Amino acid sequence: MKFRTEVTIEQPEWRISPDSRLLFVGSCFATNIGQRFVDNQFQTVVNPFGVMYNPVSILHTLRRLYDGSSSFSPDFVFLTLGTNHVYRLRETGEIVDNCEKRPHRLFQEEQLTIAQCADALREGAALLRQVNPDVRIILTVSPIRYAKYGFHGSQLSKATLLLAIDELITRSMSADASTRSLSSLYYFPAYEIVNDELRDYRFYGADMLHPSDQTVEYIWQQMTAHLLSDEARQFLAEWQPIRQALHHQPFHPDSEEYLRFRKQTEERLAAFRKKYPHISI
Repeated sequence: MKFRTEVTIEQPEWRISPDSRLLFVGSCFATNIGQRFVDNQFQTVVNPFGVMYNPVSILHTLRRLYDGSSSFSPDFVFLTLGTNHVYRLRETGEIVDNCEKRPHRLFQEEQLTIAQCADALREGAALLRQVNPDVRIILTVSPIRYAKYGFHGSQLSKATLLLAIDELITRSMSADASTRSLSSLYYFPAYEIVNDELRDYRFYGADMLHPSDQTVEYIWQQMTAHLLSDEARQFLAEWQPIRQALHHQPFHPDSEEYLRFRKQTEERLAAFRKKYPHISI
């Protein structure tokens, strides 16, 4: 007997390697998952200009990052969409990424259409391909619900994002050979995993809206199982005991036993650095 439905995750043609360069842009869910890669010594940049929730703000981050001639050329980019709601500054008509605690009357709230969301993502993908023609773009929708819209409104917002992603990927798959590089887009079903596979409030935080740490860890495990190469999984397996040793808090730091343990850890770390020279620790 099965007591839960399991979401099928499509296996991509590519895999993330130990020395791959990763960029995460999007909602706080992108920060949570991106930090897992940082903690595990992948070359990772996470939300360089802060958390971004809607497709236009995500596009703004990519423009700002690469219009400034950033030297970071990612191999894999994770774009996590949270909402289609945006705030437009009445004075200029510009969609802002952060209201910066300015009075609400200065802004007009709007909802992006499916086409507007898809267009922003398409432009972002094109910009990333200019930086690295072989870049792989992983699109996700944050499972975090927005109670302030009302739960029906939150679902409509998520549906708009899902339809925009589907339109973008469908068009990329049918593109002619001259633009087929756009088909490097891939959808990872984080939203479906939380809502269809982990359908229980025990997988949410105290506010009953944000996924719990356990849920984020489960999605991280699904990502490592489906998106990482065998070499990258071996890299993680070698790093975990070293990481645990580095975070060990001894009761007797001056004891001979601990000094020996610390020396062994330093030797293991030195060997790990030699094998994987890209790590930053």
